[in-house]
Amino acid sequence: MFGVRKSFRNRVLGEQEITSEPNLTPLIDVCLVLVIIFMVTAPMVMQAGIKILESQAGAGSGKHAAEENIEVILTEDDKVMLNGQEVLWQDFPLKIRQEIYKSRDKLVFVTADNKNRVGRVVEILDISKQQGAKKVAIISKAEGV
Repeated sequence: MFGVRKSFRNRVLGEQEITSEPNLTPLIDVCLVLVIIFMVTAPMVMQAGIKILESQAGAGSGKHAAEENIEVILTEDDKVMLNGQEVLWQDFPLKIRQEIYKSRDKLVFVTADNKNRVGRVVEILDISKQQGAKKVAIISKAEGV
């Protein structure tokens, strides 16, 4: 780590100069190992989540007929409406399974607004996926409506 190096001046005069050069190899090795660890773990972290299709209220109607769509509305007072009919929370998994079974596209639209609890919306998404929904979309209410 420490070496003795003589310059021309020091060789002529007989003096010695001590130089300090840190060894950077261990530091570079540690940095490269950390980069590899982050490259391996980053895709695993990114996959943890719920894939949803998010759209705003007032968007185009799309190619699906209204009767084929499964619409779940979460009211401000935490009541669940399934295709326009109020459903008890206990009966929701069975009812949504029946609707998904009848649906050709198995697409569920969840409508909520900013006043709803996020936890309840996530529960609806989870139950819909568990009961066989292929795709789940969140539709937020337009502001001022």
